Amino acid sequence: MLSPTALFKSFARIKKDLKEDIDAVFTRDPAARNSLEVVLTYPGIHALILHRSAHYLWQHDHKLSARVISYGSRILTSIEIHPAAKIGKRFFIDHGVGVVIGETAEIGNDVTLYHGVTLGGVSWNNGKRHPTLEDGVIVGAGAKVLGPFTVGKGAKIGSNAVVVKPVPAGATMVGSAARMISEYHDEKGNPIVKKGNDIKQQEAAAQVNTTEDNAQDASSDQTQARHQSAARATTFQAYGIDQSSQDPVAEAFAKMLEHIQQSENRLDQLQDAMCKIDPNFCKKEYDKLCLQDLDVIGQSDMAAADAKQK
Repeated sequence: MLSPTALFKSFARIKKDLKEDIDAVFTRDPAARNSLEVVLTYPGIHALILHRSAHYLWQHDHKLSARVISYGSRILTSIEIHPAAKIGKRFFIDHGVGVVIGETAEIGNDVTLYHGVTLGGVSWNNGKRHPTLEDGVIVGAGAKVLGPFTVGKGAKIGSNAVVVKPVPAGATMVGSAARMISEYHDEKGNPIVKKGNDIKQQEAAAQVNTTEDNAQDASSDQTQARHQSAARATTFQAYGIDQSSQDPVAEAFAKMLEHIQQSENRLDQLQDAMCKIDPNFCKKEYDKLCLQDLDVIGQSDMAAADAKQK
């Protein structure tokens, strides 16, 4: 049995953890108005409080009691967290319905999950079966993170993504199966390293073409880029993806359509030249490809986003 001093320290720690959890809600949910409302009406807070109790019992070999508390939490909040799962500080589950966190899952500090998220396993073997989320990870609504791998610090999992492989720190995963959106990694997760020769060539070209006007323009562009980067970093990315993020497959199709349009323009120029040589050639007509007819990947939205960025 705990001594009065140990019991007092335990209650002090619980109070401190609860205060941090409530503060995390205000940081990440603009709908939160006051602490009393959060404590009484937020199922994510209820599930977290009950899980910490169940986890304590699980660690002290009171496994049946821990599972009973976990089951009661599931009935009350619609959030299922195995008592053995390890959860860090300032963890926030928004909305919460349908969230499932497996037995060997490990969650770092300042992690955010939205409704419908599954941190699951793909094996019936004993041992590590569920993912590890490092500090600052955001997992969007309906996403499934499946397997005993690590999602790196600050990574984002887009809504309804299905992630089955490791995610580098700071990357964004979208789609099913999830594809990576990152300025610093390729789609396979390998770091993008610029070749030294390319950098030297760029520096040499910059030195040759540098003028006062170019320097001013470059300074202006750098300032604008910094502002855009800062704005993007502070953008509310509730579901693991911001408005400027684009699916890499959709971007590839957009580039293909742009190339087709350029090819058609080139064909029109060749046709004009042929008509001057053979007037009868102009009588042959063909149906032109219209990008508006193929606007199934949000071409107009992507163009608007590009214009906004510029």
